[in-house]
Amino acid sequence: MGFISLFIPEKSAHRIGHRDPFWNGRKKPFMIAATASFMLLQILFLVNMSYLFGSLFKSEHRVHNLHILTVDYDGGVIGESLQGAIQQLKADTFPTFDIESSAKYPVVEDIVQAVRRGDHWAAVFSHAGASERLAAALEGGDAATIYDPTNTITYIWNQVRYPAVEDATIKSSMSQLVAVARIAYNHINGTGALQALNKNDPAALQAFLNPIQGGDINIMPTTQGTRVLYNTVAIVMPIIMQFFFLMAVNGVSAEFNLYSHLPVLNNGIIRLVLSLSYTFVGSLCWAGYVWAFRENWSVGAGQFFCTWIIVWLFMHINFAVIDVATGFIPMKFLPFFVLTWVILNVTSTIWPFELAPGFYRWGYALPAHEVWQVLIQIWSGGAVDRLYQALPILFTWEIVFLPLAVIALNHRCAVAEREHKAHEEERRQLIMAAEKGKADDTPERPSDAEAPSPVDEKVHSFETDVQRNPYAPAIPPPV
Repeated sequence: MGFISLFIPEKSAHRIGHRDPFWNGRKKPFMIAATASFMLLQILFLVNMSYLFGSLFKSEHRVHNLHILTVDYDGGVIGESLQGAIQQLKADTFPTFDIESSAKYPVVEDIVQAVRRGDHWAAVFSHAGASERLAAALEGGDAATIYDPTNTITYIWNQVRYPAVEDATIKSSMSQLVAVARIAYNHINGTGALQALNKNDPAALQAFLNPIQGGDINIMPTTQGTRVLYNTVAIVMPIIMQFFFLMAVNGVSAEFNLYSHLPVLNNGIIRLVLSLSYTFVGSLCWAGYVWAFRENWSVGAGQFFCTWIIVWLFMHINFAVIDVATGFIPMKFLPFFVLTWVILNVTSTIWPFELAPGFYRWGYALPAHEVWQVLIQIWSGGAVDRLYQALPILFTWEIVFLPLAVIALNHRCAVAEREHKAHEEERRQLIMAAEKGKADDTPERPSDAEAPSPVDEKVHSFETDVQRNPYAPAIPPPV
């Protein structure tokens, strides 16, 4: 019976049934409130998840928005095969290849720098003299022995820039391009190569069977498993951290009546110190667990420090934004704002805007997207420089929301002070009523005199409620 009572406890004398008069006038309002919550939450998640999923909807048909630089240094049959493969693969589901002359990019380093700057998502080029080396290898001898098929076509990419996209789209597209270029070579020069082949030389036969093999230059190899979290879950954590901390600080501040008793300036200083110190330590921990699970990722101490600083700024921005929101949004509606803010920010980082519908480009204004752009630059050693765009946007968020946080603090303290005065006035009136009742009371029985009067019970209940319920609303003052 003891075990069963954990699930079906004994009915208390103070509990009532569903037919009790207690429910008179309460059933309908309760059902309306519950139904409203039911519908609002369904709409909230429907809208947010539709927005999130919409950013990825049919993204494969927008792959052509990813531009890849192409330069032919060979000028022979291998370069011709490369261009033939590009024409065969041309489609909305395949990247667009921007073919440029070798005069514009005279050396390979110029192509590498173009990818590092972020002008193109990747680049591919045919090596100078590749066709001549292959022709010599087919004839056999030393040329066949030293022939390297990877010295024909090479692609350049930056794996740390949206790792999931780089792996699934850029790298796979480059591998497919090289495979089609090999087939195109056989169509263009297969017969001629067979006629020139030295069939008695094993090295020449190997060159004939494997004439083209793609090489790659990866600006920042990012192969660790945790890479898929950097622009997804890891972006959510700084926002959630601020929300939880603010809720904790709100409760403590309200419990100690800071909003209703301390001057606004003192409350602001306390909040500023707490926000700076918490985000400082929180960003250090964020960078710490990225580094702790980096495996063989070649990032150094300087990059750790820069990561720490930019994430610190990001966390402080979110602290200010949520602080302002909690200053004016009722507590019961606050989760609606926080969830929406999280979804908006993470949607701006999980997928490149080139692969999302044009509407989503408004996400350039969100702090999470700009922080991710800065992190790409930090981790890839300065590649894809977007500081000219990211820093003004981030500091705009900081500059705008700090004054708003001050306004929210004034509002919060004013509300807390009014509630405190109202509680004090009600408490004073109840005490006066209790004293008056005692003066007028002429009990006939000692037992009645000893028992607390209804007014005494109300005063006691009120004082208990005041102790349990903070004077100020559970909303944080400004940073």
